[in-house]
Amino acid sequence: MESNRPLNKILIGCVIVILLFGCSAFGFIAGYYGKYSAGSQPNSTSDVTSTAPVANNDELFKPFWEAWQLVHEQYLVQPMDDEKMMQGAIRGMMDSLGDPHSAYMNPVEYSDAQAPLEGYSGIGAWVNTEGEFLTITEPMKGSPAEAVGLKGGDQIIAIDGVDMTGTLPELARQKVLGEAGTQVILTVLRDGVDEPFDVPITRAQITIPSTEYRMLDNNIAYLRLNAFSNTTGDEVNSALTELLAQNPKGLILDLRYNSGGFLDAAIQVSSEFLPDGVVTIEEYGDGKRDTFNVTGSGIATEIPMVVLVNEWSASASELVAGALQDHGRAQLVGNTTYGKGTVQNWIPLSENEGAVRITIARWLTPNERNVTGTGLTPDVQVTISEADTQAGVDTQLNKAIDLLTQP
Repeated sequence: MESNRPLNKILIGCVIVILLFGCSAFGFIAGYYGKYSAGSQPNSTSDVTSTAPVANNDELFKPFWEAWQLVHEQYLVQPMDDEKMMQGAIRGMMDSLGDPHSAYMNPVEYSDAQAPLEGYSGIGAWVNTEGEFLTITEPMKGSPAEAVGLKGGDQIIAIDGVDMTGTLPELARQKVLGEAGTQVILTVLRDGVDEPFDVPITRAQITIPSTEYRMLDNNIAYLRLNAFSNTTGDEVNSALTELLAQNPKGLILDLRYNSGGFLDAAIQVSSEFLPDGVVTIEEYGDGKRDTFNVTGSGIATEIPMVVLVNEWSASASELVAGALQDHGRAQLVGNTTYGKGTVQNWIPLSENEGAVRITIARWLTPNERNVTGTGLTPDVQVTISEADTQAGVDTQLNKAIDLLTQP
């Protein structure tokens, strides 16, 4: 990658985020692997060099400035909020691309998205911010969201009585955020229920580790990744060191409901399980490619393993799962993944006027598969039924155990 282009690069893993007060979404920000730390930013917009042909701007923008002047001269309510109009123009420009992953964030939205993940409060749910409405994908164990009975697939169509129709799901997410002990009323649209209904929830302090691990029966090691944060690589190495010391016969890597995260972490995690080879390839609009290989420092490159995925496994999760599948290192068990195969840059604008998020590349698996819109197809398809969910039976996990324990 070019060392003179200090832009934030992100895998568009903002599919599922945590409803915490002021937190950013796992899957948003990832510095260039091996070159830039997470959160690095250009000094100004002059650091961004465009290679696209530029039309005669005076002629191109003549209608825009005419409209600007007409609004100032004739609009009923005066004076005009020029800053708000400017931000609206940028947002409209980004919307015109027709790319749900390229967008404008105003200063407040950009600040919220960069806030740290630790020590905040919320309702405790993983959510999808890519559809028409903010959608619950999974309530966290022991969270207020779980306590009030929120379910995966629940769409939040109003918050505190305010209709969210036409509101960006990311903005709706921010409206759900708040301090511990305060209440928010969510109006929920649920499949199978005729009418929307209100769900009052009291926010609470929530701490989410990026990794969870334990030994299962039958001497199987289990490692779940909730996200790919800037500490996940080290956490996974520590977890594997402890698990492998117990001589397990197999390992289950659980990437279900994991929206992705830092590219560096995805490379590190993949490298724990692959002795060599390509992890991912990034392909740009001009045909240029960057290839990312394993680091060669993995400690779990030989243990038999299965990877659990579902429809909410996205971005960096798909990157890791795809690499392991292509190399024949592990079977995928579960449901077809989300299909998030693009890469974005977050570029802060001058005068602290927020940032634009621009899709700059697609990423491919080692076998050059593009998951966008299709996802990864599991080697063994297993769906958890509603009856299994109600009974607390994890049929996907059980199948993974069977695969690792069968003769």
